[in-house]
Parts: sequence; structure tokens; C-alpha cells
Amino acid sequence: MGVVILLVMAAGVALMLTRRLPTAFALALLAVAIAFLAGAPLTGKNSVLDTVLQEGAPTLAATMIAIILGSWLGKLLDETGIAGTLVRKIVEFGGDRPTIVALGVLAVSALVGTVTGSAPAAMLAGIIGIPAMIAVGVPKVTAAGTVLMGIAVGIPFELPLWQFFSTALELPIPTVRGFMVKLFPFALAAALAFVLVETRRRGTEHAWSLKSVDVKPRSRREELGDAPWYALLAPAVPLVLALGFELAIIPSLLAGVLYALVTTTRPGGMNKRLLRTLYGGFEVAAPPLVLFIAIGILLAAVKLPGAVDALEPLVKAVSPHNPVVFVLVFTLLVPLCLYRGPLNVFGLGAGIAGVLIATGIYPAVAVLGMATSYNQVFGVADPTSTQTVWSAQYAGVTPQQVMVRTLPYVWAVALGGLCVTAATYL
Repeated sequence: MGVVILLVMAAGVALMLTRRLPTAFALALLAVAIAFLAGAPLTGKNSVLDTVLQEGAPTLAATMIAIILGSWLGKLLDETGIAGTLVRKIVEFGGDRPTIVALGVLAVSALVGTVTGSAPAAMLAGIIGIPAMIAVGVPKVTAAGTVLMGIAVGIPFELPLWQFFSTALELPIPTVRGFMVKLFPFALAAALAFVLVETRRRGTEHAWSLKSVDVKPRSRREELGDAPWYALLAPAVPLVLALGFELAIIPSLLAGVLYALVTTTRPGGMNKRLLRTLYGGFEVAAPPLVLFIAIGILLAAVKLPGAVDALEPLVKAVSPHNPVVFVLVFTLLVPLCLYRGPLNVFGLGAGIAGVLIATGIYPAVAVLGMATSYNQVFGVADPTSTQTVWSAQYAGVTPQQVMVRTLPYVWAVALGGLCVTAATYL
């Protein structure tokens, strides 16, 4: 039966790769199929309806709330001009020096990447940042890649992501935070290397792809819509509270929302802005919310006793335990997290992670190391991820061009994360 379940998983991957079904729907159908194959009854204990669907759907509820709050804060950063001001100040400081401007946009991308991921983060930093880089001679592919590599620097400190891994892998937040801190230097080094190498190796290309966007500073603060200097600290507030003071994730994000609101909005306009940005945040958060519901359902299915018993011998037979072999094998498998592949943690990879933990093949913290390392690759180089598609198209290139240019750098990040995982947890 284990072989049949694996074949069904492969069919699920095919449905996602060919886009016959959206990822969330494919994962939910896959979960139901696995549950029936594992011998689960329709109702009752360890059943399809009660356990997989009813209990599985809200499994990642805390993550969903964090996603909504992160999206809310992202909308505030956009509407209040905080994100735009940060990018404009960087452009003013960098002048006509391509590498300096690119490093500045990289820093802003990393900062907004700690607040919200995916396309919203790319848009916050890229709407002004990408045309600014292109205007001073940064090649288009490098400009798109710089925004994505910057977001990847912020990913280890993205609070909703901490909550996701904590809930999905049943690990305490301090454990997740501890590994993310170890992963951060690899992401930072790769991003800096990307900017420094690609801006110089490719030279300057003075091409203007977005003539409607004016990146030159105007004379009046009102025309620029600049936020006050103290409001620019808003993206860092949740991170300081969660990382520095070890405050819980949801209160930390709420504090960031309130800080952004209070420092940019007059008392009379607070109510309207709160509601407007909250509703806008729901629109941004809707796709990941649906995906996390499906992931919760899939996790419940692969943890059923019948599924664990069927998959355990097969997975054990192919899972390396020697630390060196572990690093080599899973580094070579990095491409399987691209194109919504089987190791994509926001797809079937979540189910595989659940199997590895439920069968006891690897400790949960080792699975955390694998999943977060692969997520660094997916978040930058996957041509199907929304942030990659948006950044590439906005810069006037294809997602595949961005993938080819960024993949070597993020592959090195994954290698670093897997080395830390093997040395620390195996």
C-alpha cells in the first residue's frame, strides 16, 4: 500500500506541475486519497471526515492569523509611503552608482521580506527599486534578482514563516528561531555575492523599461509622499520584539501595525485607514490562507496510523542517515523544490516532511533544517512563485532568466543550511 500512496503523491505532483488543478485543490484531493488508501473510516477516530478534513483544516490557524497580520502591515507600509520612502532614500544616496543602488534596494527588500513574503514584498521594494536600478545601468535580470535575493535575506526573520514551521512540524518557536538565525548568514552572504558579482560581471546596461515611473526625487516632501523618518522603523518593530525581546509572534505583528499607523496617520483618519488596510490585507492573504488550509489537511492525512505504517519501511529504505551522505543527497535534490515539485514545502513537501517526522526517520528539527533550506531556493528561483513572476515581468524579463541567474546562489544557501542541519541534528 505504501507504493500505491507514493504513486498517488506522484500523480498529485503531476497535477500541480501541469496546472490541471490549483495547488491547494490538488493537495486536498491528495489528502483524501491518502486517507482512504490508509484504510481510514469515513467518520469517527482517525477518519476522513472528522480527522483529515475537520481537524486538519484549522491545523495552521495560528499561521493564518500571522499571515493576515503580516499582509495588513504590508498594506500599511504601502499606503503610508513607508516602503516607498525607504527605496527613494536609498536611490538618492546611491546616486548614479549601480552597485550602491542595488545594495540599497537589497537592504530594503530584506527589511520588507521580514514583514510579508511572496509578491507583496517584491512589490513593496520593487515598484520603485527595479526601475531605479535599471535607470542607473543595472541589467534587468540582475535588478529582478536583487529584489528576490533581498527578500530571501529577510525570509529567515519572517514571523509568519516561524509560526508556520512551528505549527506544521510541532516545534517550539525558540527552536525555529534558533535555526533561522543560523540560516541567515548564508542567505546574506549569497545575496551580497549576487549583487557584487552580477552588477560587475554583466556591466551596465542603460535601458529604461518603465518610463512611467519617476525615480528622481522631487523638491517637496508632499509630492514624494515621504513618511516621517521615525515611521521608517515600522518594518523592524515586529522583528525587534520577536527576536530581541522574544515576544510572541502575533502580538509582535500587531505592535508593528499599530506603530505604522500611529506614526503616519492623524487621529481622525485612523479608523478608516485601519479598516481599509485590513480589508486590503485580507485580499493579499487570501491565496496563502487557502493553501495553508490544504496543507493542514494533507498533514493530517499523512499522520494517520495507516499511512505511517504503510510509508515507514519505504521511506526508511531511501533516507540517508550518514551526515555526509545526507548533505550530498539532499543538496542534489534541490531542484525538486522548483516548479511546485515534491520538495516544495508549500506543496507536497509539507506532506513529505510530515511523513519523515511521523515515521521517526529524522528528528523534527532536522526536517526543519531541510524544509527551511529548500524554502530559500523556492522563494527566489522558482519560476512559478508569485514574487519571481512579478519581479521578472516588472523588469521586462522572463522568470526562467531570473531562475538561471539566481539558482547557483540560493543552491549554495541550501547547501549551507543542510550542512548546519547535518552537523547539529544528525
